[in-house]
Amino acid sequence: MNHKGATHFSLNDRYTVERMLRKGFKPKAIADALGKCERSIYYEINRGLCVQRTTDLIDVEVYCADVAHRRYKKFLSEKGPDLKIGHDHALVKKLEELIVEQHFSPGAALAYIRNGEDEYETDICEQTLYNYIYRGDVFLVLNEKHLHEKGRRHYAAKSKKEAARAPRGTSIEKRPKEIGKREKFGHWEMDSIMGCKGSKKTLLVLTERRTRMGIVMLLEDHTAASVVKAINRLERKFGKLFYKLFKSITVDNGCEFQDFEGIEIAHRRKGKRTIVFFCHPYSAYERGSNENMNRLIRRFFPKGTNFDEVTKEQVEEAERWVNNYPRKLLGWKSASDLFNEEQQAA
Repeated sequence: MNHKGATHFSLNDRYTVERMLRKGFKPKAIADALGKCERSIYYEINRGLCVQRTTDLIDVEVYCADVAHRRYKKFLSEKGPDLKIGHDHALVKKLEELIVEQHFSPGAALAYIRNGEDEYETDICEQTLYNYIYRGDVFLVLNEKHLHEKGRRHYAAKSKKEAARAPRGTSIEKRPKEIGKREKFGHWEMDSIMGCKGSKKTLLVLTERRTRMGIVMLLEDHTAASVVKAINRLERKFGKLFYKLFKSITVDNGCEFQDFEGIEIAHRRKGKRTIVFFCHPYSAYERGSNENMNRLIRRFFPKGTNFDEVTKEQVEEAERWVNNYPRKLLGWKSASDLFNEEQQAA
């Protein structure tokens, strides 16, 4: 008898089969009681057969509902197509290296592989890679804990707090609109990253708005004088090109940026070398590129880092990584690639 619309055996159905078999009922009677096909009962009995030892120490083969249900669950988990990445061990190893050791996101890791010279047997999309990571049984080391940003961002409503003091320099309200729209190259955002309590040194981070190119510098202390010295070093490094590359710098109202005149005045020619714009108070979103850059740098120097123990070489390594990191926002190109293109055209 074939029953249309029949469903899979539930655990309670299996307990019923086990109980009725022990009472001596035949498969046909069990099928009628459960409203299922007699052949399905035979299949179910075979699925749950196992060897049990009686009180007389005799091994007999009987049906066990729990055994049948475990085998059923295992069969369900194994259904579906084989893993595309299953036999490409080289790709698995490379993905784990990029995401676990080099702090790449899954999308950036795939873009890095596609843009590289090495070839692999398998090509998977970003969503498939995320699915493999969340499965938990595909990679040996890689798991969802290595996803840095997944589920962590929480955007609060824009604050309307008043500033403790008015900015001494030019307000962002007077910044040309083409800068805000990222239409022009050579406009930067600047911020500092503090270390743990007791740490004297700090990081100065600059981000070019159009290309997202980053410059990270280790300062001796968190003062306006150290910031001015850092900008002076950049002017000496880039020479005449500095004035084309650093047309403006947008900062917050931190005390380290209050000497805006020292930042603006040129040391290798007369007049200004750049112009400084100040954001509104408590408005980090007005330096969004800079905040994203800080988040990437924190992968190397998490909160609580003592920058007095950080070397210049470590900072340069973090800067190099950030600038060569493929980003979805840039069409999976790196900030360094775009910056070099703009620099040559400047």
